[in-house]
Amino acid sequence: MKNIILVFLGAGFGGVLRYAIGNIIKWNSTSFPWATFVVNIIGSFLIGIILAYSLKNEIFSTNYKLLLTTGICGGFTTFSALSAESLQLIKQGNWMLALAYIICSIVLGIVACGIGFQMIEK
Repeated sequence: MKNIILVFLGAGFGGVLRYAIGNIIKWNSTSFPWATFVVNIIGSFLIGIILAYSLKNEIFSTNYKLLLTTGICGGFTTFSALSAESLQLIKQGNWMLALAYIICSIVLGIVACGIGFQMIEK
């Protein structure tokens, strides 16, 4: 139950942070989604720092890692998880699997979004 509460609190904070950044970055005059792009890059950067820190410091508890990665970064952006998992595959030498994961995640994510959009639009 404690883990669920940690993820819940972190995801709420991450979601609010994403919303705030989206409102600050008003570069919507172009077709490029700058707010989402910036949030995804920041989230990837943060999850890299958090994961590296947790590996270097034994005092960094699982609770903190869960709150910060699954909670805050997960609520802030799911792209950070994709980045961290892809990096892990690359570090393990699984270049082809990493490439397949990245391409499939992006393509299938867009397809799923399109299907959901079409289901509601009809």
